[in-house]
Amino acid sequence: MSVASSGTSPLSMSVILSVTKDEWRYWMRSKLALSVLVIGVLLTLGSVIVTSIQMIELNHQRQSLQNNAEDTFVDQPDRHPHRMVHYGHYAFRLPSPLSMLDPGVDAYTGNSIFLEGHRQNSAMFAEQRQGTALTKLGSLSPSFIVQMLAPLLLVLIGYSTVSRERESQTLSFILGQGTSVGSLLMGKALALFFIVSLIMAPLIVSSVFALYQGESIAIVISFLLGYMLYLIVWALVILAISSVFSKNSESFTSLIFLWVLLCIALPRIASTTAATIAPTPGKLETDFAVIAELRKLGDGHNANDPAFDKLKASLLKQYNVDSIDQLPINFRGAVARNSEAELTQVLNQFAEKSMTKELEQTLLARHFGWLSPMVAIRSLSMINAGTSIETHHRFLRETEALRFDFVQALNTVHVEQLDYQIDINRSNDEASSKKARVSAENWQVLKDFKFEIDSPSTRLSRSTSSYLQLLIWIVFLSLIIKTIGRRLQ
Repeated sequence: MSVASSGTSPLSMSVILSVTKDEWRYWMRSKLALSVLVIGVLLTLGSVIVTSIQMIELNHQRQSLQNNAEDTFVDQPDRHPHRMVHYGHYAFRLPSPLSMLDPGVDAYTGNSIFLEGHRQNSAMFAEQRQGTALTKLGSLSPSFIVQMLAPLLLVLIGYSTVSRERESQTLSFILGQGTSVGSLLMGKALALFFIVSLIMAPLIVSSVFALYQGESIAIVISFLLGYMLYLIVWALVILAISSVFSKNSESFTSLIFLWVLLCIALPRIASTTAATIAPTPGKLETDFAVIAELRKLGDGHNANDPAFDKLKASLLKQYNVDSIDQLPINFRGAVARNSEAELTQVLNQFAEKSMTKELEQTLLARHFGWLSPMVAIRSLSMINAGTSIETHHRFLRETEALRFDFVQALNTVHVEQLDYQIDINRSNDEASSKKARVSAENWQVLKDFKFEIDSPSTRLSRSTSSYLQLLIWIVFLSLIIKTIGRRLQ
């Protein structure tokens, strides 16, 4: 390697650029480095294209399914109103513009919910739940490639950045020409940063498309900046390790160990630790606890259940009558409406406890971003993309509000538009059953549902700690490299 001796100042821009050019010439001559670079860029670009097409199709598909679900509900014929409570309705979550780059928790939590009376269902059709065991290791989304594979590609390209100069004993010659260690390391770092910019190129192109889809420019900049900082962290890790060791084999082995530790081991340790510190009850345990609480409320399908004696007495007093037959409203409908309100309150309490535990686990795991940049960028990426656990929880809350509103609207129809005597006799024969139906005009109770991701300001505020973690990593590594540089001098 030859470096011009002009500009012997501690940091000479001409020397830095000369070192950068020499590093690139070495990589271009190396078939391995060139192949890895091409594979990395093409893999990221291909993933962006495929995932973008999938997200566009999902957007149209879910919007169509949402419209069909609403049309199917309102097009139902005359029925008993409680039949419509059980007929139910679907709510779909449209993918956010940046979900084409990072699907986040959506791939595991599901994107649609069946809404019906008397129960809260879980989200369905999660991609990873329907996938094979291999897909659960991580789909080749752009975020997975840049978070997991891009650091490995950088290692394969840059592991010998400084160590080969020491192994071939050309480092002393370069420094003897008047090149400062600072200029040498800056030149090597700049060469790695150019690799980072090439890996970022497909993300930048796809982010422009996200802007076209309606994403905020502040969020797009934040998203790209986060990934840029993450890859810079890895470039500095590679430069530091390559400067420490005098043999390429030692540098390569150490970097592979760090990659396994920071990108595979620590993220798993983070999730396991969070689950241990803030454990959540199992599904069976929760289901039994819910059933036990609901039994205390009485059976909403049985108007004679003693649990509704207080409601009965209250209505008789309110309307100043002696029996439920004399009530101007349908007592069975009133029982159904009252029962649904109490049941929903219990279900919401359990749901909030579950979501609180999930969020607690997530926040605990995010603290591991101080130990692993992979954890930091994963959190930052999902938050900015609108695919984090916080956004999923808001989807659950909004769909539950939609469920409760349309169920109670149907119960109100049951109360006000169906005679009590006709209702209790509806099972006598076919004629009585038909008589206990109400007009299909009453099915116009659904509110337009279109889930919107969190506002840009909310997402930016949530990602602050992840940014701080990445910046601390950069400062820490820069100090280490500066210390190593003094030793090399």
